[in-house]
Amino acid sequence: MKQSMHNIRARRIAAAVAVGMALMVVLLAGCSSPDNTAPASSSSANSSAQSHAASLDGQHLDIYCGAGMTDPFAEIADLFESETGCEMSVTYANAAQIQTQINTTGAGDFFIAGSKEELKPVETAIASSEDLVKHIPVLAVPASNPQNITGLASLANAKRVLVGDPESTPIGKIAMNALTNAGLWESLMASGVITTTTTAPQIATALGNGEGDVGIVWKENVSDDNVVIVDTKDLDSMVKVIPAAQLESAQDIDAANAFKEFLQTDAVWDIWASYGYERA
Repeated sequence: MKQSMHNIRARRIAAAVAVGMALMVVLLAGCSSPDNTAPASSSSANSSAQSHAASLDGQHLDIYCGAGMTDPFAEIADLFESETGCEMSVTYANAAQIQTQINTTGAGDFFIAGSKEELKPVETAIASSEDLVKHIPVLAVPASNPQNITGLASLANAKRVLVGDPESTPIGKIAMNALTNAGLWESLMASGVITTTTTAPQIATALGNGEGDVGIVWKENVSDDNVVIVDTKDLDSMVKVIPAAQLESAQDIDAANAFKEFLQTDAVWDIWASYGYERA
């Protein structure tokens, strides 16, 4: 009987130890399991991103963009389309043409303008606006600098000065204001020295072809080895900011919101920077 009782006690102790060990295993497993409230792993985050991207397949955004920003924005639009599946339709034109189209058609999702001032003629069509990058005007000359241009005052000796149309382009308005402040606009216009273009890139192209002595153009448009920027601070006070304005007529709010978030990503900043833009 004593032996039997001893065996029973032994079995009970063994069972208790087994239960204790099992509980310990469970507790340890619980401690080593990922916390449900912890940040998602990179793989789960990627899955989430892929799921969101897939949700934009078949969706569409219509965007107006100033012609002077064609190269960087084309890369930005292509990247968004490749990552999300959202079809991007971008119209590149000067500000006046875009403003007319927005006011006439009442359609479109975004206006990427050359400056915030260009939003004023369409302000009733704007739902929201966010600053992107600086738009920096510069004096540019052919690499040989035939008229030895060193600043705005030097333009008095130039035979052909290229500027944007002040009635339709932000860079043209800047040129007119800068030359007016320097006391040169009226005299250069009267003498026929000033030649206007409808877009900023046309100025840089003409200079590269030797078709002008100097031009007032956006910094990022000077990408030709045959054109150089004059080292002067004369236009520093004329720096503008490029905005991304969402239009009231935007149809696909999910796609529009996704694009607004995308415009603030490092990938987009890197594209702007590669073309010489500075973050606003």
